[in-house]
Amino acid sequence: MSAADIRNVAIIAHVDHGKTTLVDQLLKQAGAFRANQQVAERALDRNDLERERGITILAKSTAVEWKGVKINIVDTPGHADFGGEVERILSMVDGAIVLCDAAEGPLPQTKFVLTKALARGLKPIVVINKVDRQDARAHEVHDEVFDLFAALGATDEQLDFHTLFASGRQGWADTSMEGPRKDLSAMFDLILSHVPAPQVDFDAPFAMNASILESDNFLGRILTGRVAQGVARLNMPVRVLRQDGSVVETGRLTKLMTFSGLERVPVDEVRAGDIIAIAGLSDATIPDTIASPEVTAPLPAIPVDPPTLAMTFRINDGPLGGREGKKVTSRQIRDRLFKETEGNVAIRVKISEEVDAFEVAGRGELQLGVLIEQMRREGFELTIGRPRVLTRDNPETGEKEEPFEECLIDVDETYSGVVVEKMSLRKGQMQDMRPSGGGKVRLTFHIPSRGLIGYHGEFLTDTRGTGMMNRLFLGYQPWAGAIEGRRNGSLISNADGEAVQYALFYLQERGTLFVNPGDKVYVGLILGENSRDNDLDVNPIKEKKLTNIRAAGKDEALLLIPPRRMSLEQAIAYIEDDELVEVTPSAVRLRKRYLDPHERKKHARRAESEAA
Repeated sequence: MSAADIRNVAIIAHVDHGKTTLVDQLLKQAGAFRANQQVAERALDRNDLERERGITILAKSTAVEWKGVKINIVDTPGHADFGGEVERILSMVDGAIVLCDAAEGPLPQTKFVLTKALARGLKPIVVINKVDRQDARAHEVHDEVFDLFAALGATDEQLDFHTLFASGRQGWADTSMEGPRKDLSAMFDLILSHVPAPQVDFDAPFAMNASILESDNFLGRILTGRVAQGVARLNMPVRVLRQDGSVVETGRLTKLMTFSGLERVPVDEVRAGDIIAIAGLSDATIPDTIASPEVTAPLPAIPVDPPTLAMTFRINDGPLGGREGKKVTSRQIRDRLFKETEGNVAIRVKISEEVDAFEVAGRGELQLGVLIEQMRREGFELTIGRPRVLTRDNPETGEKEEPFEECLIDVDETYSGVVVEKMSLRKGQMQDMRPSGGGKVRLTFHIPSRGLIGYHGEFLTDTRGTGMMNRLFLGYQPWAGAIEGRRNGSLISNADGEAVQYALFYLQERGTLFVNPGDKVYVGLILGENSRDNDLDVNPIKEKKLTNIRAAGKDEALLLIPPRRMSLEQAIAYIEDDELVEVTPSAVRLRKRYLDPHERKKHARRAESEAA
């Protein structure tokens, strides 16, 4: 197949704007599935976590054929925390389809992915999706997208973008709202006419950048990328070059595969311009150059934005350590974390100054939370420290700077006051406030990243679950000063054993509990949130003293308020600096960093003296 018969296109959008659902319909209408084939909804979201959360975490390639032309489609994540995937993927493609929700309009991640696409010189196709929604405002959103293009400095050629109105779920796209609404042929035809064919050199020696890394039980490492030049042949000798020009390894392409529908198809030869997956290399990773032995210089790779948030991953040294997981040693945790950095270029790991601990830096709480969730499902036990932002010194002024984010909030007008108040307490600066229709207001803030740590749960409570918050890394700005943390103290266990209903009944008067009767507890475990601002040591295993004297009215049922159960991300956002989250395959617990109460007091006094 010649390069003229290939189109490489990425589908980019904000989270939940319908990318993966649209890819389902593209595959179906291009004949990638048999008529009687049973295919799961959001077929490309194969990962369990992706299915459970309803979001795309990993970028994936697929391909269809339309009118004799092969269209390679790359589905990308929509959440800002996984932006590293989007940046890499754009180097594989010659065009991009930018999806935008017909009701919500362009959101922060739309701006992020569009910035990257325009910077690479791509001419995106804009698709106003979900026009069948009751609150759709397709033409207004179309104007907002044009304004966004202009604000991002698009060229005249890029501003003259093609627009489609579509419903990914119903499987149609048309050039106007009054179209026949039959199928996606208008989108296929626009890809063929508008996305340029790859400009490549067939006569140069083979070379490609690795853009996606996967692991297979039978084939080992599978590296996906676009052939930049030359021809890849099965069993051909290759060598792997790092960005500094050093040779990592030499080997052979023992498996060569192209994409067709949801399958990877083995082939003997692939020419430049096509997207392929290769196996046979043991050390190659992202964004290494895989090339013929005569190639001496690596291909250029897109620099990825640096991480902004870090957490400490430690071994589980609590009393229950080793009882629920299979992988508990620091060596196993270390190997797993460094393996993650090979395929996830947005994550960085280094050895911590603490004993048996590692500093893991990433784009945000969700990205690191997904990594922790994957590890606990693999049988790991570990404890996680409070997230903290990564600061830097301005090279010109020497001033301390911290990461800031642009935060877009859609909320009912009734709750806008409390949101503005809470954001200002967290050093947020309002940039814009405008009605967005349906009695809602859209608020735009610039706020320090650390001001948003732990706020999402409070935000949902304040807005009765109706508010929507979207955020995007803005850049580094001068340190904004101290931000008030959690106001409530903790109820801390002072005994080992199992929580007893009698004890919990009287403890619930002190605050909100996190445990049920029968849960294992130990000294230093956080049982709940105190209603006051101080920590309180309590006994959760105290039982009722039994006598042979019965008194009327003394044995009424002890009714407990259901405990507050936190998800992993909520727990990580909730803790303070002197607290940890204990994560095992079967439980998420909160505990104090120093379990012994005397040790806690000693470290608290030391911290106070250092602060003074």
